[in-house]
Amino acid sequence: MKHLPNILTLSNLFSGCIATVMAFQGDFKAVVIWVIVAAVFDFFDGFAARLLHAPSAIGKELDSLADVISFGLAPASAVFVLLRDFTLYPAFVAPLETIIPYAAFLIPVFSALRLAKFNIDERQTTGFIGLPTPANGLFWISYCFGVQPLAYLHPSLFYSTIGFILVLSLLMVAEIPMFSLKVKKLRLKGNERQVLLIVLTIAFVALWGIIGIAWGMLAYIAISLMTQSYRAENR
Repeated sequence: MKHLPNILTLSNLFSGCIATVMAFQGDFKAVVIWVIVAAVFDFFDGFAARLLHAPSAIGKELDSLADVISFGLAPASAVFVLLRDFTLYPAFVAPLETIIPYAAFLIPVFSALRLAKFNIDERQTTGFIGLPTPANGLFWISYCFGVQPLAYLHPSLFYSTIGFILVLSLLMVAEIPMFSLKVKKLRLKGNERQVLLIVLTIAFVALWGIIGIAWGMLAYIAISLMTQSYRAENR
């Protein structure tokens, strides 16, 4: 049983590998499914480690390695395919259309940097500093699924995609406190932000389908920033 947490972590990585293959095959629905499966494994590996009193140094390292694949490379592969398949590029970037899709791989680059910083940062025990890699990954798989059918209609989507790559990548390594997405105790007190985020995400998905997950992750960023601003004003 002591190996169960690491088995769950490796299952996370395995799911991320499948999601990457699905991305290059253009099956964005399968990407969404497999990255969400990876997120479930990512949630329960830590839970299992605490329940079985089996935390380990190798488990911590495996978790980061798995997250780079599942929430870095897999979503980036979907973004790469999305940018590659754009048919409406602004005229001034059209000569670079074969190069631009590779900007997607800034996502795993900054994911790896964010996870490396997390592993040596003792401040991130109950919350995060910077956008968590899983939240970024969930945003991208949802965004790609929703935007893919529209990529040939709206050239403005090119700008939004590049803009999100740059902004969210920088947010992953920014010195901005963000609350943990995990609910450790089943009670409202102390989990108000998590409950609000869950309610909002469910509402967004009910209204807009899978792309509602992306809106939920943007809400997560907004709630974190508003919380930080409120605390700064009341010090």
